[in-house]
Amino acid sequence: MIIVFKNGTPEPEIQSLDQEMRDWGLTPEKIVGQHNVVIGLVGETAALDPDRIRDLSPWIESVLRVGKPYKRVSREFRHGASSRVAVSTPKGPVFFGESDPIVLVAGPCSVENEAMIVETAQRVAAAGASFLRGGAYKPRTSPYAFQGHGESALGLLAAARDASGLGIITEVMDTADLEKVAEVADVVQIGARNMQNFPLLKAAGAQSKPVLLKRGLSATIEEWLMAAEYILAAGNSQVILCERGIRTFDRQHLRNTLDLAAVAVLRSLTHLPIMVDPSHGTGWAEYVPALAKAAIAVGTDSLMIEVHPNPAKALSDGPQSLTPDQFAVLTQELATIGNAVGRWPQSAAIAA
Repeated sequence: MIIVFKNGTPEPEIQSLDQEMRDWGLTPEKIVGQHNVVIGLVGETAALDPDRIRDLSPWIESVLRVGKPYKRVSREFRHGASSRVAVSTPKGPVFFGESDPIVLVAGPCSVENEAMIVETAQRVAAAGASFLRGGAYKPRTSPYAFQGHGESALGLLAAARDASGLGIITEVMDTADLEKVAEVADVVQIGARNMQNFPLLKAAGAQSKPVLLKRGLSATIEEWLMAAEYILAAGNSQVILCERGIRTFDRQHLRNTLDLAAVAVLRSLTHLPIMVDPSHGTGWAEYVPALAKAAIAVGTDSLMIEVHPNPAKALSDGPQSLTPDQFAVLTQELATIGNAVGRWPQSAAIAA
């Protein structure tokens, strides 16, 4: 349920109603929009009479029920407004949001050694990326595949940040590792295989770093949004959703099927920012440029693209990785579409 106040409502009126709702055993969350202040009510609201709430103050414009099972994540909860995730990086804050420039995230699947990760970071930064992606901990289908170097790789990511000025996005797989990952990561990633790891979602929600939540391999959009709800319900509203492809019947030509329709659907359902990963979404480097361009056209707020200095020798996901030179060319091509929709970052335009 949400309470919408009239434009110009005095702050004491809002605070008074906030306290009244707390006295009723509800959890009010204040949302300041462009024209109105909204209070979202979380708790047992099914039996509440909207007219009873409306009568509490002449400054209340309307009282509306949120019809979705995901409350805080729902666009209704923010009265139709989009949220914005701000991330601190060595070069200053970067914003993920519907009205902000598209954020480029690039780097290898796994951190292999210091020279490789530093070189990649410097080269993708020069091409216009704002964040370096790289896995210290890697969930792999086979127990015999490279699992990442673990904690030691976090130090290598920190070195790459110092050398490049990029923010760091890296995955956490276990609640036991969350604290040390969050010490290095500017954005903590929860990967597709852990999308419904509910203890991990709750723990990520209880810490302060922004969270990138990837869609599960076979997850419906509602299941994905409910997973995000766990994070917000635990107290962390800084969540970015990443579409990274889903498993379909065609496994011969594509590793996964990138669901670009989900971007448009999410925009209507949730206020959270959206990222698209065309590398995992296709599994093959040759298809990444086309899908990255399409993602901008359909309205993504960010792109995550795998880049490796020598994909043929990558310890994981080499076939879907671009070289740094290919990534630099791609950013120039993406600039055409990004500028056409008015969302290309100035720094990337200069780099291109």
